[in-house]
Amino acid sequence: ERALAFDSADIEGVIEGIDVLKERFAELMEQGRREVLPIIEGKTGDKAVEAVLNHFMDEAERESFYAYFRELQEAYEILSPDPFLRPFLEDYQKLVEIYRLLRENFEPHVPVDKSFLRKTAEIVQENTSIKSVQPPTQTHALTADALLALASEDTPETVKVFNLLRELYRLVAARAKEEPHLIPIGERAEAIRKAFEERQLSSQEALKNLEELVQQLKQAEEERTESDLSLEAFAVKWWLSVHKRLPPDDAERLAQKLESAFQEHPHWIRSGRQEADLRRALYKALLEAGVKDFVGWTSDILTFLRKRFA
Repeated sequence: ERALAFDSADIEGVIEGIDVLKERFAELMEQGRREVLPIIEGKTGDKAVEAVLNHFMDEAERESFYAYFRELQEAYEILSPDPFLRPFLEDYQKLVEIYRLLRENFEPHVPVDKSFLRKTAEIVQENTSIKSVQPPTQTHALTADALLALASEDTPETVKVFNLLRELYRLVAARAKEEPHLIPIGERAEAIRKAFEERQLSSQEALKNLEELVQQLKQAEEERTESDLSLEAFAVKWWLSVHKRLPPDDAERLAQKLESAFQEHPHWIRSGRQEADLRRALYKALLEAGVKDFVGWTSDILTFLRKRFA
């Protein structure tokens, strides 16, 4: 009540055509009530989340909603606070929640809170009483076991898929620099995301693939704990195994041979001379392992390792 208690005349003289803007805001809200809010009508919690994610699976559909929401939000930013907004606030909050849900799940690399203008951000921060749509449960322990727990929750399969994709992205983004062996897992998760969004995979198939990927992550965590290899050598071993370039035992032996090369050239990422020396060491080790395309494999390995600094 305090936020909306001001005289509209205060801004009438500052902003020309305020009535036109109010009319446009009302039109946009009516469009949202007609085209968007029916998606969650009669649904709450995970059912509402599932309905929104399924409806906006198509990228063009999402982009159209994003463009609509940007215009709506800009009008709200100018008009607020104004008693005129009172009849629209509850539905505007629902549209904010839908926008946030989509951005957090389809574009986890984009900090969604930074895309909100100040007054809409205040609505998000205040966490008002509208509970029809909420982002999926967040997991704070970034481990394979935590992800497996997500997969076993009593939620719709589509919600599980997006929960796992979002948390896998966060895990890799948070730990890839210190644990570069996670990068191939993140890349595989993105491939699953793309196939799922393009409906090449059903929710059941995507969930099965993600559960297998999380099991792979669990194996990586266990092997890393037991391994004496440096992070670079272990990452190479894991990369070779994940991409099935070499059997696990051969990948282990090759990584052992490369250990001294990585220790002797710790600045290869910034030093052209050290990179050249490291390449020669990789050539030699791969040749001894019987790899014919040793030049291509070397380039692939170094490209992969560079991604931890991206």
